[in-house]
Amino acid sequence: MAHKLTPFITAEQIAERNKALGQEITKSYDGGEPLVCICVLKGAFLFYSDIVRQIDRDIEVDFVRLASYGTATSRSEDIVFSKDLEISIEGKDVLVIEDIVDTGHSMDFLLRVLRMRNPKSLKICALIDKHERREKKIQVDFAGFKLTEGFIVGYGLDYAERYRELGGIYELSTEA
Repeated sequence: MAHKLTPFITAEQIAERNKALGQEITKSYDGGEPLVCICVLKGAFLFYSDIVRQIDRDIEVDFVRLASYGTATSRSEDIVFSKDLEISIEGKDVLVIEDIVDTGHSMDFLLRVLRMRNPKSLKICALIDKHERREKKIQVDFAGFKLTEGFIVGYGLDYAERYRELGGIYELSTEA
């Protein structure tokens, strides 16, 4: 089965939105201590590298990677860290940077774990805020683009580990 990629969001549109997001994020924090920016691997790595360069304040960088296992009866029960933070977030402003918030299960899990580590504040920045399949009540504080439906790839988003390297975002469909 062949894949068809239809242009959806150009690299130029992404760059323009990232600049505006960086300004929104900068204005929402009050200087002081560095902002801890957490990248959710793998999907957010390109967005993360671009967005942290648009934030005009001191930052600390760290990374997490979540893994899901299909053995539990509930999706929220089968999510674990396959890579945890290396720095303390206690008493710090924390910004989680994610590629896409879809059902909300992964983000719900991550936020619950991070809240137990007592950050001063905890917000989400997502390249794509997609509500089509949202099952958990998750609020994206800084959304690059809002999407109601569709399957997209590129700019870190993948299908079976393919298409992450694309500079823009494409709608993926299959052709018989």
